[in-house]
Amino acid sequence: MIMNQPVFVAGTGIISAIGNNVAQCLDALENGREGMGEMHYLESIHRQRLPVAEVKLSNEELAQLSGLPKSKSRTALLSLVAAKEALANANIENLHNLRCGFISANSVGGMDKTEFFFNEFITNNTKGRLRNVINHECGSITELVADALGIKDYITTISTACSSSANSIFLGARLIRNNIVDVVVAGGTDSLTKFTLNGFNTLMIVDEQFCQPFDENRRGLNLGEGAGYVVLVSEKIAATLKSKPEIILSGYCNANDAYHQTASSPDGTGSYLAMSGAIKKSGLQPSDIDYINLHGTGTQNNDIAEGTAIKRLFDGQYPKMSSTKTFTGHTLGASGGIEAVFSVLALRHGIIFPNLRLQTAMADLPFVPEKNFTKNIAVKHVLSNSFGFGGNCSSLIFSKK
Repeated sequence: MIMNQPVFVAGTGIISAIGNNVAQCLDALENGREGMGEMHYLESIHRQRLPVAEVKLSNEELAQLSGLPKSKSRTALLSLVAAKEALANANIENLHNLRCGFISANSVGGMDKTEFFFNEFITNNTKGRLRNVINHECGSITELVADALGIKDYITTISTACSSSANSIFLGARLIRNNIVDVVVAGGTDSLTKFTLNGFNTLMIVDEQFCQPFDENRRGLNLGEGAGYVVLVSEKIAATLKSKPEIILSGYCNANDAYHQTASSPDGTGSYLAMSGAIKKSGLQPSDIDYINLHGTGTQNNDIAEGTAIKRLFDGQYPKMSSTKTFTGHTLGASGGIEAVFSVLALRHGIIFPNLRLQTAMADLPFVPEKNFTKNIAVKHVLSNSFGFGGNCSSLIFSKK
């Protein structure tokens, strides 16, 4: 057991509303192309009113990319596409001779298929195919994808709302540091469903326009879908790879302030504890952080809570920061994984992403997120925030060796 050994990021994979792989997403981020628009695949009475950030592929097209049957949940199809890219990017020889884990997060499971079943079943309980709901549970999606990847040593699912993927990633790091596995594919996935959209709409936090996180006149969030994974490896495995990894997961922390079922504490207690805990774990100081990938949902509550915590922690020395949800929408259980990939890209390429559509700075905050894409700068440490319902707050720190 080597509790303090570095955990390396050997590979990344993603699919989102702005691209079907890492290269496409990076191009969209650089050129300011958001993924929000009118619903195309999700059937909803809100189609004309609420913009969403859909992946621009049908289930049939996702099935071809992933290799799974098109009858499987969109949540699983998205997951397998991103996880396969992450493993291919890591290029680990003889992977199945190593102890390999798959830790995947989601919040909806196979709800997209259940909704179709229920519509038939509620009118006539002799109708509806039960086969369509066999992967309804969150854990079933993970097991389905793990089987397709051939991973059998350690498989688990995390579902802590918007912090789910971040928790998956740091659980993966803990498994490696405790010598339980050598390699972990960690992150998360979620697909858009009527269940999710209607639920958030009931909370009255969905924006009818494209969202504006950290803007004084922000109105709410746009929901999105996608999947994002990182391949974490031990120092021993990293030394054997042809392409030597340069990025490590240097810090992580989860805190739960349990303030409210769906709202963050106004003073940002959970956010502060998560960020400060991750920085302490990494051995860094707040002044060492070069960029914050904000949770930044665009809701009144989240942005002031997160901003207040940043104001308290960084005390006048504010790093560059932005919310990439202005591109991808809020992908819920997938957001921490997607934004972990973006954090790694920031380190690899020396880039900072813009906070799109930011017009008016928040009056109660002494800092303003970045408005423009910036490249060719030194980025050594990135803090990525994922704050969920119930006060479940997690922060990750990625660093360049």
